[in-house]
Amino acid sequence: MKAIQGYHVVLPSEQEWKIANPMKVPYTDLLERSQSEILGARIWRLPPRSANTYHKHVKAEEFYFVLDGVGRLRVGEDTLTVPKHGGVLVGPDMMRQIFNDTEADTLWLILGAPEREFEEGEKFDLKLFWPTDPKQLPKELAGVDWPPRGQA
Repeated sequence: MKAIQGYHVVLPSEQEWKIANPMKVPYTDLLERSQSEILGARIWRLPPRSANTYHKHVKAEEFYFVLDGVGRLRVGEDTLTVPKHGGVLVGPDMMRQIFNDTEADTLWLILGAPEREFEEGEKFDLKLFWPTDPKQLPKELAGVDWPPRGQA
């Protein structure tokens, strides 16, 4: 991994919102155009009664920071409530999942490093990130149909 040279300005007008598979949650990759190999930075917008994937990382630490709303985060066997402008740092081997069991959107900033968890030419194995069903929902969303039918 090598650091970028100089600096890179991130403008709101350059941000493209996308829908992540398999959970159909909107996000924008803040550093996509920077070509950073060290730091990842994304904003995730969780609609009411939704969740992102249940996953872990091979090398990356992630810092979860709530920009708006009330954050809910499952880390291992613990369920955390994170207030607006609060955050949680999670190590690579911990299973984690952000979810929203409220009736208002929640906006998360998630920073992770290193951005690249595999060296060029190294085999990429999704089971290292998703050792169990990534679409499983936390118990707080029992009975919720997410991702929405027809979008899975």
